[in-house]
This record gives sequence, C-alpha cells and structure tokens, in this order.
Amino acid sequence: MSDNRSQVLEEPVVDESVATAEAPRHGFFERLYTGTGGFRIVGRRKLYYGIAAVLVLVAILSIAVRGFTLGIDFAGGTRIQIPATGEMSTTKVEQTYAQALGHDPVTVQKVGSGSAASYEIRSDTLDAAQQDKVADALFDAFHPKDSSGTVSRNAISVAEISETWGGQITRKAIIALVVFVLLTMVYIAIRFERDMSIAAIASLFFNLIVTAGIYSIVGFEVTPAAVIGLLTILGYVLYDNVVVFDKVEENTRGVLHLTRRTYGEQANLAANQTLMRSINTTVIGILPIIGMLVVAVWLLGVGTLKDLALVQLVGMIVGAYSSIFFAVPLLVSIKERFGPVAAHTRKVLAKRAGGDIRGETPGRRPVGAQVSGRPRENASAAPRPGARPTGKRHKRRH
Repeated sequence: MSDNRSQVLEEPVVDESVATAEAPRHGFFERLYTGTGGFRIVGRRKLYYGIAAVLVLVAILSIAVRGFTLGIDFAGGTRIQIPATGEMSTTKVEQTYAQALGHDPVTVQKVGSGSAASYEIRSDTLDAAQQDKVADALFDAFHPKDSSGTVSRNAISVAEISETWGGQITRKAIIALVVFVLLTMVYIAIRFERDMSIAAIASLFFNLIVTAGIYSIVGFEVTPAAVIGLLTILGYVLYDNVVVFDKVEENTRGVLHLTRRTYGEQANLAANQTLMRSINTTVIGILPIIGMLVVAVWLLGVGTLKDLALVQLVGMIVGAYSSIFFAVPLLVSIKERFGPVAAHTRKVLAKRAGGDIRGETPGRRPVGAQVSGRPRENASAAPRPGARPTGKRHKRRH
C-alpha cells in the first residue's frame, strides 16, 4: 500500500484577475444582480478610458464648432404666441411668418393641448412695425379667438426680450453653475481622501462636458430650466460617486497587509457589487423623467418641462456610466502610480507570477511544500473522521 503522505496535492492560489475573467460560469443577469466580481471593469480600464476620451473629444469639438442653441431668455429676441385653430400647423405658421417678413423664424412649436393649445414663434428681435406686420398676417390667415371665444387680433400676444436682459440671465446662470461646482468640489475634498477626491472631481467634469456636448450635438435649446436640470444632475453624480467609493473604501480596508489580492482587484469587486445598485438607481430616476416627457411635453405641450427633463435624462445616464466605468478605474490608476499601493501591487503580482515557494509553479501551490524553512502538513495526512490517534499511547493507570 502506498504511503498517502508521499503524495503531493495542489491547491489553487486565488488570482483575482484570472478569477474575474473565469467567473462568467453563471448567467449574465445572475452575476450582475449578485455582484460576484465577474465583470472586468478595472482590468479593462484602457477600453473605458478610450470611450471616455472619445466622448469628451467629440463634446468639446461640438461645443467649439457648433456651439449651443440658446433660448430666447439668454439670446434675446421676440416671442409671438397665437391660439391654435383647427387649420393651423407648424409648417403653415412658419410659411405665414416667412411671407410677412421675408425670412424664417428661429423656432415654431406647439405648446399646450386641447382648448389651451397655442403656437409659439421665436424670432430675432423685431421692431414695432415688423411685429404688427407678422400679427396682421397671422390674424388674416388663421382668425384666432381670444379667451371669450371671440375672433380678435388681441388674441395674438407679442413679447420682446432685450439682449441686455438675456446677457444678465446668462451671467447669473454661469455664476450659479460655477458656485455650485466649487461647493461640490469642496465637499468632495472633505468627504474623500486625496486620490478619491481627484477621481470624483474628474468624474464630475466628465459628466458636465459630455452632457453639454450632447446638447450641442443634438441642438437642444439651452434655457434657464436646462441650467437648473444640469445643477440637479450634478447632485446625482455626487451621490453615485459617494455610494461607489464608500464600497471601495470598505473592500480595500487593510488590503496592504494582505498578499493575495491587489488594491485594483478589490476596487473591481466593489464596482461589481455597486453596479446593480447604480443601474437600479438610474432606472428608478429616469422613469419619472420619461413620464414627464410623455405626459407633460407630448400630451400637454409644456415646453419648459421638456428642457428640464431632457438634461436630467442625459445627465443621469452619463453619470451612472462615469461613476462606475470612469471614476473607479481612474482611482486605481492614480493609486498604482506611486506610493504604498503601487509597491503592494508589484509585490502581489511578483509573488503570483513567480511563486514564493520553492518548486511552485505560477498560480499553483503544492501542499506539503516547505515554507520559510518549516514543513507543512500534508493535506492527505489529516486524520479521517473516526480514525484512531496516531501518536504515542499512554497506559491507562488503574
């Protein structure tokens, strides 16, 4: 009979990078829901950096070349509103305006629904004669009725917003945005340690630039409501970063005293564990926004709510992406460049690659090998349940 103690068994050394890649044995949604660490977020950071760089570059180019479509409150101009009648349409209103003045208006949109529906024309600043000419042309074409149901030219309202007023509103909006961002940065600097603060602030600016770039690309009109919505989503991005980084802090606490996992692997696990929560938070957050777009905008035609809802919808989606796929990888990259985390990572990877036990193959540990001059017990020599002790017997004294 062969001696069991002469056999050498092998037990695997846990390699987080390998385990993360091999984890997808369960279903995608099961791993997503349980947060088992099966998604290589930190390990594929170059891919996500590339996506972030492309988004930021496209956003900056669009802002520099195309610019923004400023609303009348910022740019100034003339707003003409006429109650809707059965024969009216956006195209017919545009044609009537163009025939009266010889050029197209800036925008024409239908607002409201039912008896409260009306068409709103936004144009460059018009003098009194031009305003009267447009109002007369609209009245002759559509014969609008006032609130009492009487056909009247007074049903057509004209409002003028000067460029001076628009400039004041623009300056106030910029000041509000700058102050809010500075206060957010101060809170982040107090709330997190240095490297986390840098990553969180970078995520904040990433979200601002990409959201603004999407507005520029699509041509959404920038209104005071859109600025308010932008300030709102900054608070959401901050909340999401706090949730993710709290989990990173929890998982990486004391990791420098261990040699089985790196800081990046623990941070990747934290990103996986909070991924489903971020998705749930985003979905729950955007459902009321989608409802606002459907009910308030398409059914009721409230244009102000459209501006508020659009910026929140875009910002929340970009914010959920940046907190997981940009902020966490950036934090790990900063940590691993220098300092104790960098030294610990090199130590763990060197141990994992070469093995710290004589005769050990990378990634495998022979049980029974000698560690630091002390022999390890063979796993196969462990007593079986019910076995008699193998040590010296002591005579029972009577």
